[in-house]
Amino acid sequence: MSVTSKVSQLFDLVDQREFRLCQSINQLLRYRPVRRYFSLVSRLGDGWLWYLIILAMPIIDPERGLSIALAMVTTGLLCTVLYKFLKHRLIRERPFISFKAINCAVPPLDRYSFPSGHTLHAVCFNTMLAVASPQLALVLLPFTVSVAASRVVLGLHYPTDVAAGASIGGTLGVLATQPLVDLFSRTV
Repeated sequence: MSVTSKVSQLFDLVDQREFRLCQSINQLLRYRPVRRYFSLVSRLGDGWLWYLIILAMPIIDPERGLSIALAMVTTGLLCTVLYKFLKHRLIRERPFISFKAINCAVPPLDRYSFPSGHTLHAVCFNTMLAVASPQLALVLLPFTVSVAASRVVLGLHYPTDVAAGASIGGTLGVLATQPLVDLFSRTV
């Protein structure tokens, strides 16, 4: 049995166990303000807010902002390559594809579910900012949490997709901040 088919069997089992939780969270879409809020958060989580922050970093922090922005761009590209590789290798269908009782509120950016790329990027960038600009990271923390929640509310991901995305993103964010810490300690 191939690794892909073993992973597929594992996902089938986990999908069945997560279905009820996904369905109950997805029911929040019945409330128009909830649907609008999470749809907007999802759209901003496509990258738009992060692009603005990256572009603004040299203005926010004239001394270190360019270094922070370049680190975020580099790490963001690595995040994209990694999550796309994992999605196409592990092949987990999205909840709304596997279960007709789960509604999809916004079109997905790609086909597969594991891990959540939105969550991966949001947690990675927020982790990086926690080191480089703690006040900004604190302000953005509710957005980051909302991005993660939006993935399940909108019917696009299972909770384990979000947890995996957050774990990978947090790890990459921590690893990416070490060079920043070294650079900042030399400039002090």
